[in-house]
Amino acid sequence: MNSNKITKLVQNYVKGKWKTSSSDRVLDVTNPATGEVISKMPLSIKGELNEAVAVAKEAFSEWRRTPPIIRAGYFFKLKSLLEENFEDLSRILTIENGKTLSEARGSVRRGIQNVETACGIPTAMQGYNLEDIAEGIDCVAVRQPLGVFGCITPFNFPAMVPLWFFPTAVTCGNTFIVKPSEQTPLCQVRIFELLDEAGFPPGVINLVNGDAECAEAMLEHPDIAGVSFVGSSAVAKHIYKRCGETGKRVQALGGAKNFAIIMPDADISKTVPALINSAFGCAGERCLATSVLLTVGNGYKALKDPLIQATKKLKVGNGLDESVDMGPVISEKHKQRVLRYIEQGIEEGATLLLDGRTTVVEEYPDGYYVGPTIFDEVSPNMTIAKEEIFGPVLGIIRVQDLEEALSLINNNQYGNASSIFTQSGAAARKFKYEVGISMLGINIGIAAPMAFFMFGGAKKSFFGDLKAYGRDGVEFFTDKRIVISRWF
Repeated sequence: MNSNKITKLVQNYVKGKWKTSSSDRVLDVTNPATGEVISKMPLSIKGELNEAVAVAKEAFSEWRRTPPIIRAGYFFKLKSLLEENFEDLSRILTIENGKTLSEARGSVRRGIQNVETACGIPTAMQGYNLEDIAEGIDCVAVRQPLGVFGCITPFNFPAMVPLWFFPTAVTCGNTFIVKPSEQTPLCQVRIFELLDEAGFPPGVINLVNGDAECAEAMLEHPDIAGVSFVGSSAVAKHIYKRCGETGKRVQALGGAKNFAIIMPDADISKTVPALINSAFGCAGERCLATSVLLTVGNGYKALKDPLIQATKKLKVGNGLDESVDMGPVISEKHKQRVLRYIEQGIEEGATLLLDGRTTVVEEYPDGYYVGPTIFDEVSPNMTIAKEEIFGPVLGIIRVQDLEEALSLINNNQYGNASSIFTQSGAAARKFKYEVGISMLGINIGIAAPMAFFMFGGAKKSFFGDLKAYGRDGVEFFTDKRIVISRWF
């Protein structure tokens, strides 16, 4: 499959073979920019997920005995293939998700970085040891794989997010099942075509397309050792609970409400572009999007006009057009959800500085477009200040000082990301020391950790102990075995 020839029927990939689901439930896959149906996807039944688990379990025994350096070698091949097909994969992502080509390229690049990091598993997976923990007794700690893992991933980063998980899991010696979002399955189809070309042994990595029925089958299956999830907080909490009931490892990344603090000494010329990219990039459909600005003192006056003027210049349209700055939201249903939040903000007394409801893309009347929207005079008790909108909607709350800003952030139910814009080292230190958020930016609009760190929030933004990728990823996908030995 390539971007010029999108597959008309999405298939599963199990035991190294493409298989059409027997399900009679079929979902349309739609291009959000045009409203056009571009593919059909049968929603796999429970038995098809169970078959994939059985295949992965069978493949595990031999795969775990494969030396880590050989396991990593397959991912060196995959990385090369991803690089060769980088532009094509980015175009598929734009077609099925709606984000701009530049945004698609950025997320594909981030995914490839996770593959690169997994290639270092012979070092990252190493244990530790100590001689003579007592007289004549030595102790060694080794990391071992656990079996079959799976991931349930969202629509907004369909190429990148599965690559947060399966490269680390598989190079650690586990086998894997990917269940992508039913709204955006095509990127994973293309990636699995490249996996097949790379020559991975049959059953080591499998693809099962489906909806909640398929996800629930993964959660309840006794042969799945752990599940990785990215999506809404309500579903993340459900997955955390179900995995706890069935004894699975779990990392469940949920929703967000991200605040940015604008201090009076912020460099506005650099702050405004960072905020616009954070708030309106990917049409606001990302868990790291800034959705509320906390302007401290005179910071409001300095920021307001430059922010509005720069946002007005954003071009909304089909992301395949390189001149477009922002694409559509994912679906008509989601568009209506975002519009309801805008209406609610007006009803609760916020002032619209920029109204995205009026945005029309004449070439694509059936696309799911909402323009950049900015609210002023937002108060902390308003719905638009508390709940995740997941769209191009930004609110401004004026606060007196840094203490008030930190209090508002810490009182919010979410804890995914937050940023401060300032030239004061003292303010920046106070922010990172006191704010109860996991991913922090200082003069950075999108606090996205690189693949060799770890990704995940706090409070209702994350359910679990070990976060995605980096060192936490290696810990999550392995168990430490302690060997204490004495020889006579």
